Amino acid sequence: MNEEPKSVWKKSWKGPQGLFLFWLLVLVAAFLIIFLFGWLARIATSTTDLAFMAMIWAIVIAVAGFLIVSFIRWLCHWRNFKRFLFGAVCFVTLIALFHVEEDWRGKHDWWRFKHEWEARGVRFGAGSVIPAPVPDDQNFALAPVFDTVDKLMDQKWRTQHRNPHMDKNGDQMEWDTNLVNPLEMTISESGESPTNGIGNWQKATVSDLKVWQDYYRLMAARTNQFPVPAQPQTAAQSVLLVLGRYDSTIEQLHQAARLPYSRFPLSYDMEPPAGILLPHLAGLKRCAQVLQLRAIAELQNGQSDKALADVKLMLRLSDSIRTEPFLISHLVRIAIAHIALQPVWEGLAAHQWSDAQLGGLDSELAKVDLLTDYQTAMRGELMLCEIGDIEYLRHFPAEASDLMGDSAGDRSGRVLQWTIWQAIPHGWFYQNELHCARPMLEYYLPLADVNRRMVRPGDVQRADSVVTSGLKHANPYNIIARLILPALGGAVRKSAYGQESVDLARVAIALERYRLVHGKYPESLDPLAPQFMGIIPHDIINGQPLHYQRTTDGQFVLYSVGWNETDDGGVVVLSKGSTSRVDISKGDWVWHSSAVKN
Repeated sequence: MNEEPKSVWKKSWKGPQGLFLFWLLVLVAAFLIIFLFGWLARIATSTTDLAFMAMIWAIVIAVAGFLIVSFIRWLCHWRNFKRFLFGAVCFVTLIALFHVEEDWRGKHDWWRFKHEWEARGVRFGAGSVIPAPVPDDQNFALAPVFDTVDKLMDQKWRTQHRNPHMDKNGDQMEWDTNLVNPLEMTISESGESPTNGIGNWQKATVSDLKVWQDYYRLMAARTNQFPVPAQPQTAAQSVLLVLGRYDSTIEQLHQAARLPYSRFPLSYDMEPPAGILLPHLAGLKRCAQVLQLRAIAELQNGQSDKALADVKLMLRLSDSIRTEPFLISHLVRIAIAHIALQPVWEGLAAHQWSDAQLGGLDSELAKVDLLTDYQTAMRGELMLCEIGDIEYLRHFPAEASDLMGDSAGDRSGRVLQWTIWQAIPHGWFYQNELHCARPMLEYYLPLADVNRRMVRPGDVQRADSVVTSGLKHANPYNIIARLILPALGGAVRKSAYGQESVDLARVAIALERYRLVHGKYPESLDPLAPQFMGIIPHDIINGQPLHYQRTTDGQFVLYSVGWNETDDGGVVVLSKGSTSRVDISKGDWVWHSSAVKN
């Protein structure tokens, strides 16, 4: 008779008891290794936390190992292997059928939608929104003053989209490090303007050039960037002296402004379209800010002719990007128009414009049509930046991480994202194009009624509600639309406010022309047409006449009911927590004939 071994280590490790002891040892070994590594690396602050973490990971490792070994042992049997092989073939077949069905359905839905809208006259593709070429010798954007800008844009493009040290032929690139952008203008150090230096026509406040004079004197002690006069001068003269360093560039811009067309040399064939560079926008806006301060100083220095020329140049800068099919270009255009209206208002409030100058201003402002430009920008946003980028991802899904700003992510994360994007059916990309295009064409584009020159806030709210409701539940078909569409609802409001501001300025100009002839403002707007303006614009919000009130001191208040569609009596509402920013979603949109007394 065989005797039972007295030690457990001498017993056979076969059977349930042996397997239990083996995996118990694996668990203990994993715990000790993880605990020792964690203790040496100081991963946890306390021994208890470290032990708990080590135990969790040890259990995970032991369970995963047990399952893997069990599966391999199960797979080693021929009958089980045939079952597994059959199941794997069925699974792969189902995946393939799923891809085929999703690809067909997505492409079918997209093409049916596309053909439906093409029958209504809508053109798809980047070519439908890219502005037509213009003659180089008549192109404002190709004037000599922009030569350096164009070269810098080219260098920046090559830096971001090609090896910065090699050109397209593989040769060493020579960068021109001496290039200086003439549009890199500034009116203050590091963009920190003095408080209350620039007025606000929306609040009817005048610019205080004494603040700027004091600021430049203070900065002169720290830098030679802003010169100060040797002899005492007025605040306006001091400001003009400081801004005199930009005279050469501004004169070149004035010369270029005579050219009839403008089309900046943007890389519209860029793939993806999201990579198209627009560095000229910041330069144009900074230039407008310099021109604004200069025009205000010229007005206060009695040089209204020069101020008029600078205001017209600001409007030309705004118009130079009118055909660009990008929402950001449209918003910068609106911002520059608002910047130009400040010296217009200050000149009107001080009665410094002559009748001929007022006629010139009105002619320039009459060219501004921000509602039409809104539709141009939104169509471009759809065709280039939405459909164009999705199409790029459909063809190159591996580029998804870079396109979404994760080019610096860790390698494992990028591999995981690459795998996921590669596995996505092409039909899902078509569905995302559909979920971006339908809300844009059915809801957002019609919000700006160009023919009737109206924007109805109620329609905007309903459109936002419908679009938001449709995107409430995330799914593979609307993931990109959920990222893009919610941010577009405010664009039409800014466009409506921008156009209404221009319309108010034009009516105020006509009122001033009437005053120059009759010695006072009229009792109503009716006498303005047709002598002082052809057609009096209506309120963009409701299609009704603009509100006009004569005040007891012989001045006037002109206003639209604003985004709340309520006549608040010409009250301007400031944003919560701000003393300078106007809340355009509340109160009225107002133009005062004179500065408001504090």
